[in-house]
Amino acid sequence: MSQAENTPTTTTTTSGGEDRKAARLLMFAIVFIDLLGFGIVLPLLPAYADKYLTPLMGEKNNLSGLVLGLLMSSFSMMQFLFAPAWGRLSDRIGRRPVLLVGLAGSVLAYALFGIASDLSSESAAVALALLFASRAGAGIAGATISTAQAVIADCTPPEKRKLGMALIGAAFGIGFTFGPILGFLALLLFPDRLGITGWLASALSAVALVLAMVKLPETRKPGGPPSSRKLFDGAAFSKVLKDKALGPVVLVSFLSTFGFGGFESTLALLNKEVMGLVEKYNFLVFASIGLVLALTNGAYRGMAKRVPEEKAMALGITLMGAGVAMLALVVALHRAEQPWGLKMAILAPSLILAVVGYALLTPSVQSLVSRRADEHRQGEVLGVNQSCSALARILGPLAALSLYKLDALLPFILGGAVVLCMLPLLPSIRRGAQTIASGEKGEGNTGG
Repeated sequence: MSQAENTPTTTTTTSGGEDRKAARLLMFAIVFIDLLGFGIVLPLLPAYADKYLTPLMGEKNNLSGLVLGLLMSSFSMMQFLFAPAWGRLSDRIGRRPVLLVGLAGSVLAYALFGIASDLSSESAAVALALLFASRAGAGIAGATISTAQAVIADCTPPEKRKLGMALIGAAFGIGFTFGPILGFLALLLFPDRLGITGWLASALSAVALVLAMVKLPETRKPGGPPSSRKLFDGAAFSKVLKDKALGPVVLVSFLSTFGFGGFESTLALLNKEVMGLVEKYNFLVFASIGLVLALTNGAYRGMAKRVPEEKAMALGITLMGAGVAMLALVVALHRAEQPWGLKMAILAPSLILAVVGYALLTPSVQSLVSRRADEHRQGEVLGVNQSCSALARILGPLAALSLYKLDALLPFILGGAVVLCMLPLLPSIRRGAQTIASGEKGEGNTGG
């Protein structure tokens, strides 16, 4: 494929500072609105699935847990498959069309969720099929988050890249804060219309789509080496992971998301079985987690001007590892029949430490991945990183929930250990920066 073939004739790149600023703010708004929709339906998935699984499979069917697990993981599985594909496509045809298609897909996926939720239990088989289609569709559409990160990379110089990635993190956190709250209010106001949550999420995604259609400029930089026309390219995936500058950073991204996914999936059980909290308070707990994520990403933007990514990662690993491991102490206090107030006095700071640590890690990793990738392969490389994170969101909850069933202490002890084991990777990450500085570039920097 020639260079001319690789550059779309319809692409208009941003040139002025105002266009770049507008694109960054639009990415914030689009990610925020889209995550609102995601946060609205996520806490209710088990309840919706149970509504249809019990009449279809029976109350004591052991396979019902497997079906529910598949339903929960279908979103992340589609992100694992499609994030690199969307990123590679955006490198070839531009960021704008990929984001528009992704947002349109979110509108349809959440509408399907609304339809499924309003069906009666007599239509359990149809409803369950629609729920699977909805979650898989939302995962495919949501995999364009790597393209949104590529827009930020297009619009920010390398030395300010971590500020831009923190903006995406803040949008993610704020959306995840208010999404569960809106879902709770929707069901409070319309208790007989379970589908209202899906329709509300679809409407919010439609707002994001219209906003992008009207205001989003194209940011992809024309030129660069010809890119593969394959949407699913295992060789390109392998090149990124083997790259000396990129591989260790992507590994940190995987392990941190693995640990955080296990932490999130067991938190509801901990709240119920150890703290004795009723289910409706999980909305508030998860909203609080989103709020801490948002506030930390806001603080990170100020800190990033003085602190390099590697130091922020070291701090994030330490805080997150300590926070997750401290949750084991909450379980131990419960077994020792200690007062509820003492358990809460440990639980609250544990959650804050774990979430703050993860919030420091995420933009640092995304910034390093973006800075160490060729500017014409931003979508592809960020897509691979997002794909690895999606895989971690599948495996983390699976491992943590399995360990929790064996012993409630295990997921928190081992989870904290997994996170802290990332600290020895930091020297190789620093060597990756020296490799780039000396001009000895790996596969991720050469354009493959």
